[in-house]
Amino acid sequence: MNLRELNRATLARQLLLERSSLTPLAAIERLVAMQAQVARPPFIGLWTRLARFSREQLCTLLHDRKVVRVTALRATLHLMTARDYIALRPALQPMLTQIMQALLKQRAAVIDIPKLSAYAATLLPATFDQLRPQLAKKFTKTDERALGYAVRTQLPLVQLPTTADRWAFPASAQFAAAATYLDKPIAATAEPHELVRRYLAAFGPATIKDAQIWSGIRDLKPAFEALRPELVTFRDDKQRELFDLPTAPRPPATTPAPARFLPDFDNLVLGHDDRRRIVSDADRKHIVTKNLLVKATFLVDGFVAGTWTIERKKAAATLRLTPFAPLKKPARAELEREGESLLRFVEPDATAFSISVSAA
Repeated sequence: MNLRELNRATLARQLLLERSSLTPLAAIERLVAMQAQVARPPFIGLWTRLARFSREQLCTLLHDRKVVRVTALRATLHLMTARDYIALRPALQPMLTQIMQALLKQRAAVIDIPKLSAYAATLLPATFDQLRPQLAKKFTKTDERALGYAVRTQLPLVQLPTTADRWAFPASAQFAAAATYLDKPIAATAEPHELVRRYLAAFGPATIKDAQIWSGIRDLKPAFEALRPELVTFRDDKQRELFDLPTAPRPPATTPAPARFLPDFDNLVLGHDDRRRIVSDADRKHIVTKNLLVKATFLVDGFVAGTWTIERKKAAATLRLTPFAPLKKPARAELEREGESLLRFVEPDATAFSISVSAA
């Protein structure tokens, strides 16, 4: 498969070839997990993918406990459906433990994880700023930062949404024990096989390494090999083996792809080892900062063509586009139409809207 074929297949699964009529809950389930290191991006990620989406819809799902903000893929915060989190968390736990051990090194060896988790659960709900000093008073062999990170990765937790914030979560949100908050136990065990199937449905066709980069799980080869009889395979332009679900959409490379705005940290630009199907190697360096922040991007003809930001001054909201190359007039016009809708979604109480395009 060539890059344009991979691009169109991925966009189809990511609901980016046309806005979908799926409900927000179904869309989040379709995407498996939406990166949510910052509270606002998943709202924009759903807005750009769904035909009729409002901020209130996602807020309602969060307050109804049907969607949760949790530590998941790559040990980062994501939105998942509660049902998926309960079922898939055990498949992620070995990865979370490995990341904790790699980060904490010798400090991890002196932590009694069962005792720490059990004690932390008695202190919840709480923010980590509130939790860490209390943990340090009881567990004195290591520092409070290490204890906090161990709890974050070893005890299934859910962030608590509020009604006071437009995007549902404050900068320092409270956490609760997931099983208590959801009134359901986390699944006792889970093999990564279902996670692989779900990944391919949302990001395929893909290599084993692609799935490992997306999930953070080090070795998914055994799961892929176990699933091989039910999968189809292809080769990319570098002759790497790609796996896919037999009935997953693989539209022609000539399928039109509309202009779309992606939020910062969107998994579309993070979900593969080889990301050329979405962003060229030359442009990739423009979207990830030195401190590993992933900028908000826009797509032209299905590929990342630049970055964007929104500035608010009093009642005026400005969308600033920074393209990687000069934009052709049709693409610029389409981006401006889509961009005005984005501005009105993100800044609904503004009274003046404008779009600024930087010189490439």
